[in-house]
Amino acid sequence: MMTDRTKVFRKLHIAAERAYGHSLQTGSGGNLSARDVVAGQMIVKSSGGSFADCTDEGDGFVITDFLGSPIPGSTGKPTREVVLHAMLYQLSDTIGGVMHTHSPFAIAYAFHHDILPMTTWHVRLKFGCDIPVLDIPSPMVRPEDTPLVRSLFDANPNLPAFLLRGHGIVAVGKDVLEAEHNAELVEETAKIAVLKELLEK
Repeated sequence: MMTDRTKVFRKLHIAAERAYGHSLQTGSGGNLSARDVVAGQMIVKSSGGSFADCTDEGDGFVITDFLGSPIPGSTGKPTREVVLHAMLYQLSDTIGGVMHTHSPFAIAYAFHHDILPMTTWHVRLKFGCDIPVLDIPSPMVRPEDTPLVRSLFDANPNLPAFLLRGHGIVAVGKDVLEAEHNAELVEETAKIAVLKELLEK
């Protein structure tokens, strides 16, 4: 029988494998995490590792507290975006998983827009809201950026994702699998929005 921690690792592995397979993230970029409700901790991707390195056994991940500090006995260094993941779990108890990817169409669209609109009926039905773009002048989300992120969830507590200009998608969900699915839908919507604009020229 799988333990609660094993189940979390399994979902993380599936989400990482799916995102890598769909080219939401390539190489060693991007990161994902899950809330371990039982232990009161979070499990985040290791720094420098690839989604392709993640396994059911926990390879490719680091266990931290909700400040982003590795717990005693945990090996490896957490992603440099550990601040972002910790911030999101502290902002909302309903967030159980986070997926951050450097997805090309989402990045391209966010360079020129402040929101990704509900371009298709699919995204209207699934999300029911536009996806906002944050312009953070840094290669990572910093503690001082917390008010900007908080404002998004104050405006919409059910927000499924947001975009970082020049950086990519940050998707959330009740677990990491839902977060990954939300990231897929954001990238699909951005791709359609880019193609729509090109065809309308």
